[in-house]
Amino acid sequence: GLFFWLLCILAIHQIKLSVENLQPQIIYNTLIAFFIINACFSFFNLFAIIIEIRTLNPYQYQGLFQEYFIGTGDYIKGVFFDTSTTNAIINAFGIVYFLVRKNFAMTLMCMLVLLLTGSNSTNILLVIVLIYMFIFQNNKDQKSIVVVCLFMLIIFLVKVSPQNNQYSLTTVQRIFNKEDTARRKPAVTVADTNLQARQMKFAMGYIDSIKRKLAAQKQTSASLLNGSNFWNRPVIPKPDINSFEYQSSSDTTQKQKELIEFSNSQSEASYISAIKNNPQNLPGKLIALKQSIAFFINHPTKIITGNGMGNFSSKLAFRATALKIAGGYPQKYKYINKDFKENHLALYLYFFIKKTGLHSVINTPDNVYDQLLGEYGLLGLFSFLFFYIAFFLRRIKKQSYSIPLLIIMSGVFLLGYWFEQLSIVILFELLMLIDMNESSSVIHLKEEVK
Repeated sequence: GLFFWLLCILAIHQIKLSVENLQPQIIYNTLIAFFIINACFSFFNLFAIIIEIRTLNPYQYQGLFQEYFIGTGDYIKGVFFDTSTTNAIINAFGIVYFLVRKNFAMTLMCMLVLLLTGSNSTNILLVIVLIYMFIFQNNKDQKSIVVVCLFMLIIFLVKVSPQNNQYSLTTVQRIFNKEDTARRKPAVTVADTNLQARQMKFAMGYIDSIKRKLAAQKQTSASLLNGSNFWNRPVIPKPDINSFEYQSSSDTTQKQKELIEFSNSQSEASYISAIKNNPQNLPGKLIALKQSIAFFINHPTKIITGNGMGNFSSKLAFRATALKIAGGYPQKYKYINKDFKENHLALYLYFFIKKTGLHSVINTPDNVYDQLLGEYGLLGLFSFLFFYIAFFLRRIKKQSYSIPLLIIMSGVFLLGYWFEQLSIVILFELLMLIDMNESSSVIHLKEEVK
């Protein structure tokens, strides 16, 4: 854990030296090359999917047990070979940076790549920032590109991937729905993989296929009888997307089997007992927040210094379980703190041993603020705000792109343990330091002129 924080300090130090010593044009050209390379990788990801399924729009393709469909964006990882959320956030930074630089071609390219990732959370943050920039940017061309970007988002959600829009609305409804959860239809779990469930699904699939075949024969016969002339063609029936072969596969993956085996090995069944009293309509992110609040209510002495590194909420804590959740770890050195196991690890297991539809960033407990408060207490959180965030706030200018970047990054910190990723934060720091350095140069130039 200390090694990761040391890497973060060394990274921003090296970036600061580069910004101070290199010519601005060299850095600018390097950023252009970086985003172009990432876009090429992203387009290749999409092209490989299109070749595989032989369909131009995989975002509406429901074959292969919906392997793509609403989850197509998860495969658009770009040059990072990480989650698609990483790719989405990086391109959100690119949109802001190139928009202020008035490089509109690069702006639209970054917008297109971001849309391909299908990251709803990043889209929401970007919309907030674009509206802010539309209000405070004086340049008409920039305002026009903001409008174009917003139209691109609307077209993507309406025409290309309408299920993403529906997914977002459903999530919001789940959060604010006051309906008694006991009356809801229970979610499908890994129990579907037992023999009886497999037999039932096979039977239903067989019956559905017979029905479709008979309907097709009937439709073809009717077309031939009612219009045998040259201009009438047999009507080909559309596939039933509610049939067995078009539905998400509920087969238990090898990863889920490992998580289930681990859960069953815990005598107290913590992954159930820790979650069962929470409203099941809440996403995992909010349940994690409730867990953290409850933890400090029960352990008020830990609110100052936290529960300790790797003991409550961090990528390190997940990795040290040796469950291969956040990277590999030697089995013989595995470590799981009891407080972590009964809270955030339990929450992760609760969602990720269920069907794939629940494996979303909104159901993961990773959160930078939660990590700092849970493992380092108020001292850690205040240190972050005073020495990191305030460092940038004291040096930014109103007309720069630093404020939009800070808005995005403040929201992004809710979506992952980004300091342990060494990806998004590094680009954020680079762009912020570039802006600060240029603002400082302008001020010095004005003073020399005076």
